[in-house]
Amino acid sequence: MRKTGILFDLDGTLLNTLEDLADSVNHVLADFGYPGRTLEEVRQFVGNGAGRLIARAVPAGADPVPVLAAFQAYYAAHCQIKTRPYDGIPEALGRLGQKYPIAIVSNKPDIAVKALCAGLFPGILAMGESAGCPRKPAPDMVRKAMEAIGADTCVYVGDSEVDVLTAKNAGVPCLSVLWGFRSRTDIEAAGGTHFCEAPALLEEKIEEILNGK
Repeated sequence: MRKTGILFDLDGTLLNTLEDLADSVNHVLADFGYPGRTLEEVRQFVGNGAGRLIARAVPAGADPVPVLAAFQAYYAAHCQIKTRPYDGIPEALGRLGQKYPIAIVSNKPDIAVKALCAGLFPGILAMGESAGCPRKPAPDMVRKAMEAIGADTCVYVGDSEVDVLTAKNAGVPCLSVLWGFRSRTDIEAAGGTHFCEAPALLEEKIEEILNGK
């Protein structure tokens, strides 16, 4: 019998990390003498890893490499100031964890992922971007997480176009949440077909997918 796991994206899916990300981006931009970015701009920049976030945030023509190094160091120390789980997420994970093995896979740097999840979601396997595992939408992280939790397949839960593509590349269904960083229109344009409007509905929507509805 095949064992099904549930894999979750982190930013915009389980955690509202936007304000800490924006504060960290603007802190390092200011240190380099660059103009800051609005919360809405940072919302559109996230999802493809820290490298892409900073490449989009710096002014045109600026070298993002030193800014990225500064951002990673600053954010690692300031990633838990305003970040909180979305309302209902801890309870939903508790219910799902009684029925399925669970893991968290994120394009956030691995050190930040582990720091956040150790305190907020103890006992749940969590991994982020690292040298040994390509970031999403490559399927490697999903496959590595499934192997680690002993799952043969999974439902992948995320909030962005990257998550839809990640699930497609991994050959698993995607459930797109609508409380995160992207709109339903953005997600549908990327091919998303299954949606969840509130954390309280996660279990129901996941089981609909598993039952072929």
